[in-house]
Formats: sequence, C-alpha cells, structure tokens
Amino acid sequence: MANPNKKQDVLRLPAESLYERELTALKKEDEKEEKPAGWQLSPKAVFKFIVGGKAGNAEVTPKYIGHNRLVEIAIATLLTDRSLLLIGEPGTAKSWLSENLAAAICGDSAKVVQGTAGTTEEQIRYSWNYAMLIAGGPSNEALIKSPIYRAMETGSIARFEEISRCASEVQDALISIMSEKTIAIPELGGEIPARRGFSIIATANTRDRGVNDMSSALKRRFNIVVLPSPATLETEVAIVGKRVAEISASYRLKAHPPANEVVERIVTVFRELRRGVTLDEKQKLKSPGGVVSTAEAISLITNGMALAASFGNGTVTDDDLAAGLQGAIVKDEEKDKIAWTEYLENVMKKRGVAWRGLYNSCSEMNK
Repeated sequence: MANPNKKQDVLRLPAESLYERELTALKKEDEKEEKPAGWQLSPKAVFKFIVGGKAGNAEVTPKYIGHNRLVEIAIATLLTDRSLLLIGEPGTAKSWLSENLAAAICGDSAKVVQGTAGTTEEQIRYSWNYAMLIAGGPSNEALIKSPIYRAMETGSIARFEEISRCASEVQDALISIMSEKTIAIPELGGEIPARRGFSIIATANTRDRGVNDMSSALKRRFNIVVLPSPATLETEVAIVGKRVAEISASYRLKAHPPANEVVERIVTVFRELRRGVTLDEKQKLKSPGGVVSTAEAISLITNGMALAASFGNGTVTDDDLAAGLQGAIVKDEEKDKIAWTEYLENVMKKRGVAWRGLYNSCSEMNK
C-alpha cells in the first residue's frame, strides 16, 4: 500500500510543496534582508516568487502573468493592518495568486475557508466537539478552531475563497475580527488576539450567479485589488500553456502538450465569445450565457490531453478539443447552442485550412 504522505502520491500539492526548491533558494538569497513579523521572506523576495526571476542559480518560475504593479500593491497591503480582497471574473487567477502569496509569506497556504451558500459563522470563528462539550463543558480541548482562528493564533495568512458566495450575515462575522484583531470566546470567558503577521486574503468573482453583495462596512476593511482578464491574446496563450504544462505534469498525463498554434486557436475562440466580437473587431458575435474564462480553456486542453493519452496515440487532436469546447460553451442548450452554431458557421468556417479540422470536429459534435 502506497504511503499517502509521499509527495508523488498526492493528487494536488500545495504551492509551498510544489515550489519548495524555489522557496528554499529564495530564503537563502534573502537571509540577510529584514523581514516583517511572521514573514519567511522579504517583500521583494515574495514579489520575485510571484512574478519570476533568478534566486542564485535557481530559476524562479512566474506564478502570475499580468500587471506586476498589482502584485506589488497586494504584497504591500499585507504589510499593513488591512486585509486583501482579490476581485475579478472567473479565471483571472485570484485563487492561484492567493495561494502563492500565502505560501511565499508564511510557508502555509492551507488555512482556507471555502465560501459557499452553506458556509456558517462557526466555520469563520470556531465550533465545538459536542461529545466533549456535553461530557465536560466548554474547554480548550473541546474547541475546534477555524482556519482564521489558527492563522490569528500563529500570526500567519488565512485565505477566504469565494467570500461573496456566503450569506451576508456570515460575511459580516469578519468585521469584528478584522477591526479588533481578536475572536471573543464567551463560553471560556476570554478571547484570542491576533499575533503579528496575521492577515486575510479573500477572493470574489464578479460574474457568478448566487453572489451576495458585500456590505460597505466589510469592504472598507479590505484593500481591493481588481485582477483583469489577460489583456492580450499572447498573454492568455502564455498563461494557458504554462498552467496546462504544470497540471499535466502533476497528473502524469502521458500525452504531448499541444503545439502553441493549437492553444492559440482555443484561446482565440474563448476571447472572441467572451468579448462578443472577433479579434479584428470587424464582426459582432453572440456571447454564451456561461463564463468562457481562461480557467475553462486550461481545463479544456488538459482534458484533451487526458483523452489523447487514454484513447489516442498521445497527440491531442481536433476531436479531443471539440468535445471540451462543446461542453465549455454550450451550458444552456437553447441559448448557447445558437450562439455556438453561429460562431462555427460565420467565423470558424471562414478561417481557412488551419481551422478546418477543428471546425469539422466541432460541427459534428454540435449536431
């Protein structure tokens, strides 16, 4: 039986394990620099970890490809008493940036609250082991600490994913924590104060259904950084290609990554449908109801590699990609199928030989 603690047996490694060699190299290079309380790296070293560079002889791969100034603002925010809120459309790398910031700053990105409609206030503050509570009453041993509680206790970063998917009253449980930097425990007649280094990185999508507006009082306690969609086709292609290579290596997919021109075609389809206009801005398009994001493009191509590895010869074909495109775009059978059919016939079909194979495969799938 495989040892579950071995890295090679873990389906998804946290950023601090995935990039352990890079972090070690950065720590060595950074050892003489002054570091904020609770930080394992200086702000400049954290910045290098996120945007890429060299640490001694080690290559530091970029974790976020976009506006470097936004990364600087995010890091600077975490040096103050304000928490950080990353906002953007799905697929703008909010969660990925949040995880890597936590990994670089405190070496632990696992203190996470995942926001959903079912998230409760107890998951933000604390709850109880009710068997121990009934047997012996309130005690430190019976207390179940939330990720935010543990981050306050250790002076580290807590992450709150999809905060706007939580009910408003649950969101507002954060207000006193962020203002007073304490969690009161009336059952024990005390409170837990936050140690230096504690902060929260929250993320929120701007287009998901079921989103609850954050109160003005809560927003004021965050420094908000808006992460835009990739500005250019080239940038988005680079992001997709990089993440596909990382994910396929992690999953050990025995397929060749698709050529750059194949990735470019998929990203072109997504960008045009997302914007409602062709890249040359000469033809307006109907946009599907769903979010055709960068994350969807990454998932689509990774799935194509899985198909090629399992049921093909290891080379991603147009048939492998067409299946994913159909699922990614046509989420509402009635409305989205019309938009997709019009795109196939009025745009993709007219793009010549390079696009012919993908057009034929998509048309066959769309019947």
